[in-house]
Amino acid sequence: MMEELPLEHVRTLLAVVDEGTFDAAAAALHVTPSAVSQRVKALEQRTGRVLLRRTKPVRPTESGAVLVRFARQLARLERDARGELGLSGAGEPTRVSVAVNADSLATWFLGALTRVEGLCFELHREDEAHTAALLREGLVMAAVTSSPDPVPGCSVRTLGRMRYLAAAAPEFAERYLDGPVRDLLPEAPVVVFDRKDDFQDGFVRRLGGTAASPLRHYVPSSAGFVDAVVAGLGWGMIPEPEARPLLDAGCLVPLAPREWMEVTLYWQRWKLDSPALAALSEAVTATAARALRR
Repeated sequence: MMEELPLEHVRTLLAVVDEGTFDAAAAALHVTPSAVSQRVKALEQRTGRVLLRRTKPVRPTESGAVLVRFARQLARLERDARGELGLSGAGEPTRVSVAVNADSLATWFLGALTRVEGLCFELHREDEAHTAALLREGLVMAAVTSSPDPVPGCSVRTLGRMRYLAAAAPEFAERYLDGPVRDLLPEAPVVVFDRKDDFQDGFVRRLGGTAASPLRHYVPSSAGFVDAVVAGLGWGMIPEPEARPLLDAGCLVPLAPREWMEVTLYWQRWKLDSPALAALSEAVTATAARALRR
């Protein structure tokens, strides 16, 4: 039973994961490395599971991630309770960790954060298909994700659909795409966010091809990605809120105006009675309702 787990040992496990090594956790907890090791071993014996991978940095196993998530939730509840009782220490901010994909961060998500006062945010940028993994590992309290399947202990709300448009600089389109786009696009240089990004390949498949060109440039920044397409480095799938002004200004041209890609985004958060999480969730869903397609 979870209530039978020594909380001191659970907090020690969290410290090891956060600090990366047993020695660093010992320094943070003001105990000896031997005490940290003994607590972790005792917790592993009590649960009958290996909880940590002894790598550098230390990483939790699947079972360890469950306890790390529990430890973070416990700490969140403790901070909320202290705040309601007026016991929060001076200079101790209420911090909320959130995983969010780069395109949401570049277009609408920061507007949601400005609607919430009194919180400090720790943002983890990750592909929307992988942000739920950070929730599962207990690294964040909430996430913008493309997964509708709730992580254990989390609730899910639909935010809306982010549309992506295929576009290129006019000079690039004239040079590489002067003909049937369906036939020419698989051979044209392409801009890709990172190796997890399959939007461009997906769009080519949507048009009947197999994949985008191997002549690809990896630009792992939303602003840099758009700048690279505008500069003529390659074509790319650009979020509609960023693409529209550039299309209207003639900086970009659409490659297939009647075709696009869409991703449905969801908000997953811990099922905690936390005022901080509740306030952030309301701000995120309200902002998304105006920024995303329903």
